[in-house]
Amino acid sequence: MATAPTDLRSGRAQHGDGRLAPGTMGALAARGDLMPVAFICAMPMELAPLKRKLRLQKTRVGSLDIYRGVCGERSVVGIVTGMGTALAAEKLGMLLGAVDVERVVVIGITGAVHGDAPIGSLVLPAVVVNSTTGDEYQPHPLGGGPAEGKMWTSDTLITDLEVLAGLRNDGVVCLDMETAAIAEICEREGIPWSVFRTVSDRATDGILDEEVFRLGNRDGSPNVKAVAAYMARHPGRLPALARMAKDVKRATESAAEAAIAAVSRPDR
Repeated sequence: MATAPTDLRSGRAQHGDGRLAPGTMGALAARGDLMPVAFICAMPMELAPLKRKLRLQKTRVGSLDIYRGVCGERSVVGIVTGMGTALAAEKLGMLLGAVDVERVVVIGITGAVHGDAPIGSLVLPAVVVNSTTGDEYQPHPLGGGPAEGKMWTSDTLITDLEVLAGLRNDGVVCLDMETAAIAEICEREGIPWSVFRTVSDRATDGILDEEVFRLGNRDGSPNVKAVAAYMARHPGRLPALARMAKDVKRATESAAEAAIAAVSRPDR
């Protein structure tokens, strides 16, 4: 049976036309806590371990799927934004229009700039840089260890070795496509925000190129036709893709574990 959408501000279920169903209470309101922590992921695979570990339940609010549950003693909500700064900003704006949140936590994978960065290692940047504007944002600490280095947010895949060397010289340790846009909104709205990303690949390895990048859609789902065409053209690259998929899964699990541990801490 279909579940009625929920107004997470009031905790009450909605009818299909947006009217609130009288007498109904959502899980967040039942806990007496209307200020959850928000988990923001770019791709479904990044939210998947959070959904599984925390048994998050899906609620539909307008056109946005919001996953809600409990992490330790805290209520949490999670969304998938899709890849890139525009989608990240759009979906976060939709979430904040539906629910007041205590904190935003960005969770997912990242590409390391250094060639010796271990796969699955946690990155807690001291600064997040918007590559387009040059604006810098400082995450709000949330356990997990000391912050260091810069995270470089760009809507384009960076594979040029000279560009990567320049970024390393400027203190950049990893690359992503959403965090600066999320940080900008959080700073404007006065919402604390943190980042838990783990290394899934190294930009200098050459495995993730533009052709491989386009095997995924902007919403983070796989482009099945593109994958089939790629494998027909490059059958010898299957082992490399399989290894990359394994590394991505390992990284998403590590990022989820780190974020859950930090949010669950009673002294946070």
